[in-house]
Amino acid sequence: MKQSGFTLLEVLVAMLVLSIGLLGLAGLMASSMRNNLSASHRTQATWMAYDVIDRMRANRAGAIDGNYATAMGAAAACTTAVPTGTVPAQDITAWKNQLACALPAGNGSIAVNAGTRAATIVIQWNDSRGSQGLANQTFTVETQL
Repeated sequence: MKQSGFTLLEVLVAMLVLSIGLLGLAGLMASSMRNNLSASHRTQATWMAYDVIDRMRANRAGAIDGNYATAMGAAAACTTAVPTGTVPAQDITAWKNQLACALPAGNGSIAVNAGTRAATIVIQWNDSRGSQGLANQTFTVETQL
């Protein structure tokens, strides 16, 4: 009795196994890209927090007096306008603009305790595309001025 088509069946099974493996690899790549985007946003938030801390330390007297205190409020739009006003107002406007440009729905707040000279920086952004799946991610830094 002659059997034919067995090699064709082996090829079909091999193609099925290979296609499942390639689909898994594509899913892994998509997950990796989401995680990289989320990590990039966290890195940007870290840089932005330390940027405003450096600005506050450059104008330490103004920071301790509470001139840098700002609430979260609504997220600003990314703009190329040059900030005007006092140095703290310029710093805050430029910082909020950087947050809006670098992070999706990026926003931030600054609280300064004059008695202890401690500053709390909170940065918030939309990370719904990242691996966390949360709409809002928050990064908080506390420091001494």
